[in-house]
Amino acid sequence: MEPPEQAPVAPHECEAFAAVGRRLADNVSQAVQIRPETLNHVLVALFAEGHVLVEDYPGVGKTALARALARSIDCQFARIQCTADLLPADVVGTNVYDQREQRFEFRPGPVFANVVLVDEINRASPKTQSGLLECMQERSVTVDVHTHELARPFIVLATQNPIEYEGTYPLPEAQVDRFMIRVSLGYPAPRDEAGMLADHESGDRVATLEPVVGAGDVLAVQDAAARVRAAEPLRDYVVRLLWRTREDPRVDLGASPRAGLMLLRAAKAQAMMQGRDHALPDDVQGLAEPVLAHRLVLAPECTRTAAREVIADAVSSVRAL
Repeated sequence: MEPPEQAPVAPHECEAFAAVGRRLADNVSQAVQIRPETLNHVLVALFAEGHVLVEDYPGVGKTALARALARSIDCQFARIQCTADLLPADVVGTNVYDQREQRFEFRPGPVFANVVLVDEINRASPKTQSGLLECMQERSVTVDVHTHELARPFIVLATQNPIEYEGTYPLPEAQVDRFMIRVSLGYPAPRDEAGMLADHESGDRVATLEPVVGAGDVLAVQDAAARVRAAEPLRDYVVRLLWRTREDPRVDLGASPRAGLMLLRAAKAQAMMQGRDHALPDDVQGLAEPVLAHRLVLAPECTRTAAREVIADAVSSVRAL
């Protein structure tokens, strides 16, 4: 069944919103050495109203990337440094008794910012991690039966170190599934790394960044990305990719329907960033690995890299109509 009709995206809107993405990318690149493809994935998540899990070794710029993106947008930024003793109330907020007014009032936590950096998320306890589920899915917080809406736009960028396990709590599948995209930065090329040393030896380049877009610009792009056309054959193609991961013998639990929805929304945002009013199979194929791989539950005998191989095999074997 065809989805409800939405107002089509006008050609001039496509180019204007693609320019917003280019301004953000250029500004972030001034302070962080990052592959253009990886930065593109982060911006896709932002414009598709998703969240990003940045998973890589220490010292490669995970936190700097989140800070640079936040400083490039003229909106509120908050950082949550996760530790084992961090409580859910420290994240979402709590009710505090006002003696003068003789009533309880809600004190919002850091998740009420527009761009929220959750640093070393796997160092928070499962109880605290669960406090992020409602925030990331419903864009709201419920405290003492009262629901509070979060700011818009809203994006969570969480970081974690995949090789350090002492004092950490692995993210449950339900939490991992809330992240639209997982990216890894990797080490820069030697020439780029030498340039980074020269750029940063006199101070923090991220701290000098100025905003290049406003919150209203991001909301406008998000609205337009939702109106990008995805034809029925493209939706069928996404479903067939999902089923291929579910049938793969290396996988105990394949990509869920939510994963397919995330992939389609990401593909539409990618099309918008390229100035198009319609999504293509190329958009889906380019985003399949960062959107789907972290959602697969692999068979016990498989290594972590098998998830990427499963997605690559699905993309190569499933034909787009």
